[in-house]
Amino acid sequence: MISRRTLLAASAAATAAAALPARAAPIERLPLWPGRPPGGDGVTTKDEWVKRSPNGDADDIAWPHVATPMLNVVPAERPDGSALLMIPGGGYTRVALGRNGSSIARHFAARGTTVFELLYRLPHDGWAAGPDAALQDAQRAMRLIRADAARWRIDPARVGAIGFSAGGHLTARLGSRASLTSYAPVDAADGLPVRPVALGLFFPVITLQGPYTHTGSRRELLGASPDAEQLRRFSAETDLPADMPPTLVAHAADDPAVAPGNSLTMFAALQAAKIPSELMIFEKGGHNLPLVEPDGTPHPWPGLFARFARRHGL
Repeated sequence: MISRRTLLAASAAATAAAALPARAAPIERLPLWPGRPPGGDGVTTKDEWVKRSPNGDADDIAWPHVATPMLNVVPAERPDGSALLMIPGGGYTRVALGRNGSSIARHFAARGTTVFELLYRLPHDGWAAGPDAALQDAQRAMRLIRADAARWRIDPARVGAIGFSAGGHLTARLGSRASLTSYAPVDAADGLPVRPVALGLFFPVITLQGPYTHTGSRRELLGASPDAEQLRRFSAETDLPADMPPTLVAHAADDPAVAPGNSLTMFAALQAAKIPSELMIFEKGGHNLPLVEPDGTPHPWPGLFARFARRHGL
């Protein structure tokens, strides 16, 4: 006889399997720039990756040096026309991104959204744009996604962006600095718009001012002794434009690495600027929001973001 406990265990296992899609064939990886990235004169850095854990998955890697910014393209299984630029974190000391498509990217791809994961440059490698080198890559990525929309069977008007930790800081700046010309055009793609239709910021680094500052990200971006104007300019909650994309912000209350006050600060700024926005603070999660809870049930954050983003055009 099958017991109730057995049925519950089987149900939880099936739910977890559905929330975490199996790894598919190797994905396509595309360089962002037709040649050397902008501001690279005198830069001698080479692409370098390290394992994040000695005994971890072979693709659980991070890049402390990036000479060739890339997009990992995780195509939707049944494209519905939507796309996401996904920006990982790493405190601007490295970029935590594998080469085979993350479980988060595959989760959205299984539900119709083509995902483009961004490997971006870091300020410590000496690029002329300094703290804006990563923004150059994010802007270029949005334009390339739209330039190749027909190839990927996506609607160029339905491209959003999500970011995690320091990647949330870059994603917020991608939305708020869409009108900023961060580099000189290199080809026809650079005539296309940068602005995402909607943003998701997950346990994001936001402010570089005040008690919630993530000191590591601030130091990597601006050095040991930034002045007040630099701190204000590179704080993601400042100078939000009227066309800031609708934004969902989510954080765990017990995050030990990036204070949840960052998300509260961003939400307050979005509300003050009258930008459509939602805030989710979860009791548990640490510096992470997993796809699956410890008991095997799906975490709600992907569905909450999908609902919000669809409402605003994704």
